[in-house]
Amino acid sequence: MSPHSFYTPHARAEAAGIDLGLRAYMLSIYNHMGAALALTGLVALLASQTPAFLSLMYVMQNGAIAGMKPLAWVVALAPLGLALALGFAIQRMSLAAARASFWGFAVVMGLSMTTIFLTYTGASIARVFFITAATFGAMSLYGYTTRRDLSGFGSFLIMGVIGLVLASLVNLFLQSTALHFALSALGVLIFTGLTAYDTQKLRLMYDQLTDEGETMAKAVILGALTLYLDFINIFMSLMQFLGERRQ
Repeated sequence: MSPHSFYTPHARAEAAGIDLGLRAYMLSIYNHMGAALALTGLVALLASQTPAFLSLMYVMQNGAIAGMKPLAWVVALAPLGLALALGFAIQRMSLAAARASFWGFAVVMGLSMTTIFLTYTGASIARVFFITAATFGAMSLYGYTTRRDLSGFGSFLIMGVIGLVLASLVNLFLQSTALHFALSALGVLIFTGLTAYDTQKLRLMYDQLTDEGETMAKAVILGALTLYLDFINIFMSLMQFLGERRQ
């Protein structure tokens, strides 16, 4: 009898176990991301229909935003602070605190996106959402299945994100419409590419996880946050081109 006759079934069973574990890990990431997106959308919709909230945040004229109050700037910048806190401090947080921060981030992001429902028609928001979902799904599937190493490509895209952020800060003072649309176009390209890169990175990261308890749960939260940000940035960038403004 061949010595491999005992090894092969075990090896196959182990490979199947890893594959099932990887699928469960990725599915959990997508489930968390999807739930966070749903929470963000619900919060944004409800906030846009709450006069008391709008009066605290914005200067309103005839149902349209005429200006932002100081609290609106705080809410607009809060998601960035929460995302950085999760990204850099999640390993020092308890699992409960990490989960609370993640869901709190989704809520605050919803509050900051209230202007979407005040500026664009519901039909165009839905249309852009489905276009974003299709784009994100295709690129995430590519990142999950491709054998090509995307790490070099990802490093280039991350540099692009840094440039995008710096240019956006400059445009806060310039208020250039042309630059704004150019940055939106770059945003679509950069975050579409990052979706594939981040998905591959999360898939490969699974091989390095040895603890299926708290460490795995935190990895799922951080992975969901990463893909959530890719999705949101694609959506926000596409709205600049495909969104139909309210009359």
